[in-house]
Amino acid sequence: MEAYGQILLIAMPAFFLLIMVEKFWGIYKGNDTVPVNDMISSLSSGITNSTKDVLGISIAIISYGWLVDRVSVFEISSGWITFVIAFMALDFAGYWVHRISHEYNIFWNNHIIHHSSEEFNLACALRQSISSIVRIFGIFLLPAAILGVPQEVISVVAPLHLFAQFWYHTRHINRMGFLEKIIVTPSHHRVHHAINPIYLDKNYGQIFIFWDRIFGTYQEELDDVPAVYGITRPVHTWNPIKINFMHLWLLIKDAWRAQNIADKLRIWFMPLGWRPEDVASKYPVEKINDVFHFEKYSPKLSQGLVTWSVIQLMILLLIISYLFGNIAEIGAPGMFIYGGYVFLSVYSITELMDKNPMAWFWEMLKSGIGIFVILSTGDWFELNEKIPGMLPILISYLVISVGASTWYSFRENRLSVAAN
Repeated sequence: MEAYGQILLIAMPAFFLLIMVEKFWGIYKGNDTVPVNDMISSLSSGITNSTKDVLGISIAIISYGWLVDRVSVFEISSGWITFVIAFMALDFAGYWVHRISHEYNIFWNNHIIHHSSEEFNLACALRQSISSIVRIFGIFLLPAAILGVPQEVISVVAPLHLFAQFWYHTRHINRMGFLEKIIVTPSHHRVHHAINPIYLDKNYGQIFIFWDRIFGTYQEELDDVPAVYGITRPVHTWNPIKINFMHLWLLIKDAWRAQNIADKLRIWFMPLGWRPEDVASKYPVEKINDVFHFEKYSPKLSQGLVTWSVIQLMILLLIISYLFGNIAEIGAPGMFIYGGYVFLSVYSITELMDKNPMAWFWEMLKSGIGIFVILSTGDWFELNEKIPGMLPILISYLVISVGASTWYSFRENRLSVAAN
């Protein structure tokens, strides 16, 4: 956890800088593909996912360490060839986990967040799941385990493999010649994120595209079929925490409402999108049928609220940086209280952007917890001890945050009522 937190302290600023470069490049070229609201939602999702991972909130059905101890046939040293094998094994496993996430109802809930943006940009690469508490990834690393690739090598290569999937989430890079036959390129991944019927459920590869060619899931980007992004059941929210669990909630409701006992059980393992006939007819859900004629989710917000949301996000990035850099010293249960504050912050920011009438409540709850921690411990997880003078600044921020967010919450809703 501590090592991953240190890695993120380097990766987060780098990702943010590249996202800003993409935005300003788009503005310069007259093709801004990074709307501010969408960017905030994506970065908020990245914050929740990285916080969950740093806190170690996940359970592996079969850990790689357990697997390699029991099935390894060979023993190989930690030379460069070992790292190459590990990288290939991770990519093979990634292809199949990715594909399963798209093909079965129960696993889609772990992946819906990544496809929820109706844009396609570097920021949406950070939309990663917090609902994948139970991991099945280790099962697909069986080839690496048989070859005896050490767990330490997998631990080093896995973050590199993950971060290497960031760059191709962009519309500003066209086809890349012969590389299109080897690696996943922006063109390939635009197809994967598209909801056009011809593009759906294609190009699952993470680093290498030849897995899709081998297993029959490859689709080239077509010049006469512009990609339309999102999911066919639109989420209509900027709140990544809601998005992470909305498919699971639909499955639970459908299973409860189904009259047939068999339907209650099989709905979880049926192909993605399947619903019992009696439930689907009685409780229809919105679905995009014509991908070229639907309205993207974009509530009208005042410039002041957009600016305030950006400020809130920047402050939150500083707050989680302190968590990632000091997680070993904070320890348990403090780090989980800290994580809860981070999640409430994301919930508050995005509920305000959604113009939810109860957004003010979430802000008061978040700031209330922050003030309670300060009053009960005399510090914010030893922040003031490390940087004297920070405590009054943090308290001032919490008070201002409650006032500003509450004001915007009521103001934006009054404007919406007046407009209607």
